[in-house]
Amino acid sequence: MTLADMITVRVCTPVSTGMIKTAHPVACLMVYKAWVGRFWSVRVLSDCRYAEIPLVERPRHLVLAEPEPRYLENVVERVVGGEVARPHSWPWQISLQYLSGGSYYHTCGGSLIRRRWVMTAAHCVDTSRTWRVVLGDHDIYTHEGTEQYMSVSNVYIHPSWNSNNVAGGYDIALLRLSADASLNSYVQLANLPPSGQVLPNNNPCYITGWGRTQTGGNLSAQLKQASLPVVDHSTCSSSSWWGSTVKTTMVCAGGGSLSGCQGDSGGPLNCQVSGQYVVHGVTSFVSSLGCNTQRKPTVFTRVSAYIGWLEGYIN
Repeated sequence: MTLADMITVRVCTPVSTGMIKTAHPVACLMVYKAWVGRFWSVRVLSDCRYAEIPLVERPRHLVLAEPEPRYLENVVERVVGGEVARPHSWPWQISLQYLSGGSYYHTCGGSLIRRRWVMTAAHCVDTSRTWRVVLGDHDIYTHEGTEQYMSVSNVYIHPSWNSNNVAGGYDIALLRLSADASLNSYVQLANLPPSGQVLPNNNPCYITGWGRTQTGGNLSAQLKQASLPVVDHSTCSSSSWWGSTVKTTMVCAGGGSLSGCQGDSGGPLNCQVSGQYVVHGVTSFVSSLGCNTQRKPTVFTRVSAYIGWLEGYIN
């Protein structure tokens, strides 16, 4: 078994024979859940040790754009490159946060698509937690007076989602808020594409999220954006790119020096269509070789493939 067939995680379990020390720490609170089967539900109760678990199910070089608690040190960057967004220029962007020890922590992004509904990634919410959604935010460390804090009353994960097979697709979920959002200049609804619409190669798009300004740098408190043009399916699914890992229900974007990474799970891919921005993607996964690896663009759930499922709840 090669290193390409392994995944490093930090788990609360003794280091077993045949395992080697992990190269880097990841979340101790949330064990890597997509590809390690029975280990994903392990929670930290006592001494946390480094361990490496053999990876047997995943396609080679595939890794979830896994949500990481933002307070952990040495986690990989989130929006790689890019720039700080103009405040409230993406007013449908939300911060998904979970309750731990009496405080809430940012873990994923999402998009407000109806006044009481948020769209995010299934892998962000397939564990049982107390969630809240923050709308109208820009600096997540500062209360600016524009925020709306909403509890989540229900989570609806696509019924075909399988956390052991992210390459199978269906990485999409809906959050029903406990009350309607108030729409204003800071909080607006996202535009969704018509069912089945597929964008052409190099269609301009932006990924947005909160994250590090550079590898190993400090977390960005402010919302960032990075330009990621669409890579069409025929290119993205070619053997020198993602190959058969990428399905027609996904959309690829980037594949160069700018990319989405761990902190952007569930967040929008905002694409320019007919003079307006439309949320065409929900951030799903990146390459384990690095989130800005050449010919390994960020992969998103293609929203236009799930319009019927979404409308079954939100209309």
